[in-house]
Amino acid sequence: MPLFLEDDQMCYACGRHNPQGLKINFEHPKKGTLKAAVVFSKHHQGFKNIVHGGMMALVLDEIMVNLAWREGIPAMTGELFVRLKKAAKIGQKVHLEGHLEDGGEGKRVFYAAATAKNDSGELLASAKATCIRIKDQDIKLEAPSKSS
Repeated sequence: MPLFLEDDQMCYACGRHNPQGLKINFEHPKKGTLKAAVVFSKHHQGFKNIVHGGMMALVLDEIMVNLAWREGIPAMTGELFVRLKKAAKIGQKVHLEGHLEDGGEGKRVFYAAATAKNDSGELLASAKATCIRIKDQDIKLEAPSKSS
């Protein structure tokens, strides 16, 4: 039985209809690269005024796999490695950038990397992901309707 994946715009990271979501907007400046920025609120903190590390992992994962989909490679994260370098502050803009490390075309397993930096360009976190291409026979894709 195929796995039915439908984009209902409720993704916590990028969904437009999720009232609690981050609603991240992406920029796809060139093949193999995706950029975005996010500002975390107090709802996303661990310690006072510090972004929870799990939230940073979430957005780094999102930018890597979202890039694969934008490049026509339906995929999911198989393994995620995140290195937290410096605390991200609540209310601070975090700049995200994701890359496909080996293109991913035609491969069942491929790799991606991402970074999160502050306005000064300081590295806040980095990530690497092992991504698994979803086989065509295992999935039925449905894009959101134009009215979504």
